[in-house]
Amino acid sequence: MPETVSPSPISTEQTCWLPRHRKSPRAARQELRSFLLPHPSGERLLPTGELLVSELVTNAVQHSRAPRGRLIFVRFHLAPDITLRIEVHDADSGRPTLRDAADSDEAGRGLLLVHELATRWGCCPRRGGIGKFVWCHISPEGAAA
Repeated sequence: MPETVSPSPISTEQTCWLPRHRKSPRAARQELRSFLLPHPSGERLLPTGELLVSELVTNAVQHSRAPRGRLIFVRFHLAPDITLRIEVHDADSGRPTLRDAADSDEAGRGLLLVHELATRWGCCPRRGGIGKFVWCHISPEGAAA
């Protein structure tokens, strides 16, 4: 008789380490896509999730005053209610600030996008006292169609 093997459960969490490099936002989007697509509702979270993880990783790459060689840690967690949590950790303790960008500014709108599109977001010090992590939550109701 054939043995019945139950399907392996879909992971509810994924992490990765990224270098402080201009290509890291793209790598983070690819990691998020590989994490979300196996989930039945994952595709609904992708457009907003990809945008917000790009913004958070870009901030860590561009604004972190951490020593060279320090990596960025990214964590994705999908809760049972289909809320996606994205965390981006870096070794800089400086907290990001939400600011208004002038119409002529070419940059400075990343946190505004996070603020407007996430259901919640924030910044916390990392355990051990080195650096911080910026996090956001995205729910299917708030995700872009």
